[in-house]
Amino acid sequence: MKFDLLSWLSQQSGGQQLPLNLSDVQSLAATDKREWLVTNGLGSYASGAITGANTRRYHGLFIAALNPPVQRTVLFSHLDETLTIGSDPVRYELATNFWQSGIVAPQGFTRLEAFSDLPTPTWSYNLPGGRLIKQVFMKNREQRVFVCYTWLADDNKTPAQLDLAVVLNIRDFHSQTQGADDWHFAQDIKSEKSVLITPFNGAQTLSIQSDQGTYTADGDWYRGYYWPREFERGLSEHEDNYHSGWLKVNLAAGQSVTVVAGLEALSAVPSAKELATSVSSAKAALIARVQSGSKDALSPAVQKLILAAEQFRSYRQSTSGSTIVAGYHWFSDWGRDSMISLPGLCLSTNLVDEGKSILATFGKYLSQGMLPNYFPDGGQQPEYNTSDATLWWAEALYRYYKATSDKAFVKEQLPLLQDVIAWHVKGTRHGLRLDDDGLVTGGGPDVQLTWMDAKCGDYVVTPRSGKAVEISALWYNFVCTVDYLQKEVADGQNPIDTTCSAFAQKAKLAFAKFWDDQRGYLADVIRPDGSIDQSLRPNQLLAASLTFPIISETQAKALLQVVEAKLLTPKGLRTLSPDSPEYQGFYGLGKASANQYDRDITYHQGTVWPWLIGPWVNARLYAYGHTDENLAFIADHLKDLIAHISAEACVGSVSEIFDGNSPHLAQGCVAQAWSVAELLRVLIEHPQLAVISK
Repeated sequence: MKFDLLSWLSQQSGGQQLPLNLSDVQSLAATDKREWLVTNGLGSYASGAITGANTRRYHGLFIAALNPPVQRTVLFSHLDETLTIGSDPVRYELATNFWQSGIVAPQGFTRLEAFSDLPTPTWSYNLPGGRLIKQVFMKNREQRVFVCYTWLADDNKTPAQLDLAVVLNIRDFHSQTQGADDWHFAQDIKSEKSVLITPFNGAQTLSIQSDQGTYTADGDWYRGYYWPREFERGLSEHEDNYHSGWLKVNLAAGQSVTVVAGLEALSAVPSAKELATSVSSAKAALIARVQSGSKDALSPAVQKLILAAEQFRSYRQSTSGSTIVAGYHWFSDWGRDSMISLPGLCLSTNLVDEGKSILATFGKYLSQGMLPNYFPDGGQQPEYNTSDATLWWAEALYRYYKATSDKAFVKEQLPLLQDVIAWHVKGTRHGLRLDDDGLVTGGGPDVQLTWMDAKCGDYVVTPRSGKAVEISALWYNFVCTVDYLQKEVADGQNPIDTTCSAFAQKAKLAFAKFWDDQRGYLADVIRPDGSIDQSLRPNQLLAASLTFPIISETQAKALLQVVEAKLLTPKGLRTLSPDSPEYQGFYGLGKASANQYDRDITYHQGTVWPWLIGPWVNARLYAYGHTDENLAFIADHLKDLIAHISAEACVGSVSEIFDGNSPHLAQGCVAQAWSVAELLRVLIEHPQLAVISK
């Protein structure tokens, strides 16, 4: 009889009904590229390949953000499982490891029969006489990971012995470790079920506990682990890990064990069933919160995206407020990504207080009329090399206000937005200023300010200094938004600043310089010398997709015809037309091992970005309206991206980018905030799309 993992998970989680991705992995190969991810709302996470291996430097069971959400440090690499069954003992190695020698050993993935990403990453290993179920949990705002194992004997009586090799590390998650003899990994054994391990003086101590079994200290370097995904990225692809000891557990039929690793010890270790019930209930509550505001049942895709959204919302210690991690595994919180993602991750999910906190967090870092581009992972001061993050701020605030009618908060934010205008008028960093014609200009050969910011040494891949089309559209939207909001919160005490309306009128008149009647679309950049870059790129969609469009519906229809013919793909929009001589159809030039240069020169030269689906949907609805025909057209173009959630890359999420050429393979970060956010936003705002896209 085939094992029903869905039914078992439902029983374990107290009957919570959640959408599951039940993948048949009988034919799973060692080269399978699918991954899993859990996070804790502090920037910490656990992640790996669904084979059970660590295939990236960023993989591990506990990567802890020591200064939330940054300073992410690999502390707990993995557990290697060996199960011994029966009175005539037979040992089965269930781990999967890649080695620098080219060997894959053990090959535990050959025993996998099923995997589910919900309610938490769960594996079922099929063995003679029974199944071992493995689950990885994280709880919100707790700096620890829980790994649970349950032995299900076919005869409901045969016991098994589980031996777990505890494999540790201590490094920045961007780096790699070469085992050093002076790393003593001092072990302070508190009991047979509890140990504190400190790699070297001054290093972060890791607590490891279990609710049963016996831990025995060992101590040896396991050398030569291999990361195939890092090889593909053209980076150093091997490291050493430290085997600190063994946890041995005798499991009766139906019995579970919980192993917990964290920055601090727990007074009591929860059972697997307690964790399953708690985590499942929390996820069900997230879905119920959104369902309560919808008259229609939420589709499985929307439910999955709601849960994926939770992975990116985080706490920032420096402001004691909320923020958004831009992408896993390697991005921190970025201003641009946060402002674009906020409506989908927070407002569409009815977590408006989180949205408010994120707006306030970034507002605290406003400097010379600019929001930060990003916060370095090491916890240093933020970088301010962005022209659009600040302008997206107004769009996010407008959407927050429309969702909440929170005039008090808007009043607090308005002086900051007005300060942005003042700084742009007089000029701020990187030559960013309002030009005489009413459009924003800025940038230079040494700094790239727009989202297409790839640069290799002195080589600027997509030079966009001057007046970029989306910056001009965002500026118009910004001043229109400030004008609207100040009228909304006017109380007779503060005079309304009428200059915003004048700024908007002047910008709209000057924006006509972007339009090309012959080509039927908008130019991408007006350079400082007055020359025009007519490259066909998706940035022009913002002229028709923001709250205050700067072009007419007729112009929007015209540019959509061209954009859809050349840029629209089943996974999002290309960043450059294939007709361009600079077009690159494959990220990293399609090389088996693409180095940083190969990846950077293709990043915005044809690569597909799924977050652009949001602006495209907005622009199409602006141009063609909410007709059944238009909605059906849009829904048809969302099907492949929706299918990607359950089938590719990080199961349960949406990737950062895809190849420009078919079959549009997933690339970059395996889970990206704005990719999830914009798809979720359009499906929540237009529920018909989720129904039609099934």
